[in-house]
Amino acid sequence: MFLSELLQGVEQISASGTDPAMEISGVSYDSRRTKPGDLFVAMTGYETDGHKYIPMAVKKGAVCVLCEKMPEEKIPCVLTPDSRTALAVVGKNWFRNPAAEMTLTGITGTNGKTTTTYLLKDILEQCLKAKVGLIGTNQNMTGGEIIPTERTTPESFELQGLFRRMRDAGCTHVVMEVSSHALFLKRVYGVEFEVGVFTNLTQDHLDFHGTMENYCDAKGLLFRQCRTGVYNAGDPWAGRVMEQAACKKVSFGEGGADVSASEIRLNAAGVSFTAACKDETVPVHVGIPGGFMVSNTLAVLAAAKALGVSLKDSAAVLRHSAHVKGRVEPVPVPGNYTMLIDYAHTPDALENVLNAVRGFAEGRVVVLFGCGGDRDRTKRPLMGNAAARLADFVIVTSDNPRTENPSAIIADILAGMRGAEEKFVVVENRVEAIHYAMDHARDGDVIVLAGKGHETYQIVGHEKRHLDEREIVAEYAVQQEERA
Repeated sequence: MFLSELLQGVEQISASGTDPAMEISGVSYDSRRTKPGDLFVAMTGYETDGHKYIPMAVKKGAVCVLCEKMPEEKIPCVLTPDSRTALAVVGKNWFRNPAAEMTLTGITGTNGKTTTTYLLKDILEQCLKAKVGLIGTNQNMTGGEIIPTERTTPESFELQGLFRRMRDAGCTHVVMEVSSHALFLKRVYGVEFEVGVFTNLTQDHLDFHGTMENYCDAKGLLFRQCRTGVYNAGDPWAGRVMEQAACKKVSFGEGGADVSASEIRLNAAGVSFTAACKDETVPVHVGIPGGFMVSNTLAVLAAAKALGVSLKDSAAVLRHSAHVKGRVEPVPVPGNYTMLIDYAHTPDALENVLNAVRGFAEGRVVVLFGCGGDRDRTKRPLMGNAAARLADFVIVTSDNPRTENPSAIIADILAGMRGAEEKFVVVENRVEAIHYAMDHARDGDVIVLAGKGHETYQIVGHEKRHLDEREIVAEYAVQQEERA
């Protein structure tokens, strides 16, 4: 591709030594992956500055640099005021704007994003007979093909490549989680969404955003680049999220929302309620338990409605939708108790899942959880407090300690559990903690393994080690039976 084609729409301050007809054979923003003939995009990051890797990129064969600061190396370069925005535009040009050929729905919020994307994908596939791409925390999917993922929303260039892969595979629709990091860091810059969805906002990622207001405002960016904004009218942050929205607004929730729920019934088999909008009223049932599923389901119904699917048709699909991996996911155990795996890793999410379990547990509610290292420390005592209040017994353990000392993380959690010492035990090693939970299970108990969800690893230091809770439970169940 010619340099002039690649830079179309990129804001430029100046250019030095460039030829519009220069042939570019690839694009990189990581010097370790730079190849001969590449355009290297130097981005100012939050952990490192890409400009200091320009010499390495030049050494590896980059023929032009797109950057914010003039490099010392003698190489054709283009100065731009914002490399992140520029990378997003370059990616759009390199992959020939595949998103414009599909109908995109973006879902943002602290909790519920993954469940909402999977349920909406199910509806679009069955009701519109569409081939749907999915991008999110668990995995990426091109129809039925699974593509592993490293983060909720990929970097802008990879995202455009994923869109191209989906379009070339015949996808007509894409449903994707859009994280606050992605919005703030412009990974979805220039992407036009048919529908944007806001599920809720509770404390998370303050290590990055600093304040809840900043976190909220990052979420709100989605609604400046979509045609219809679907939002949770019952969330206290909804007004702020939507105040800068440049789109049609559709609310969901109980009471007077555009898509509302009434006659709500909760039990171990799931949630049931009556959904209503201006022209429809239908009974709805989803086989995932928990009061939070009412809100998630309303978000799905409202988004599907905005995409042309009636409440009635959506409800027919939801009645038979499968569980989402790592979201209130049952795991087989040998005893007369129930074990669930859930991704709950925020105070609000932990409260939600424990309240849900409290509604159907015949015995004790037991929760095993930890908190991630190198992340928002302020939520740790809040999670400890939630566990102490809502569970009958708590097993405090590790969850991706990263470069922090696991004992220090646990100490932060225990600060929120003062006065409840008889209700918890600390087992730092997560595998041993799961063994402890299974060894001490009683008839009728519901044990929630919280925090890992779909993850099959534990990050210790900078190393990602294999850890799949499903495997741990299955292997230890065999050992228990052999000892019996």
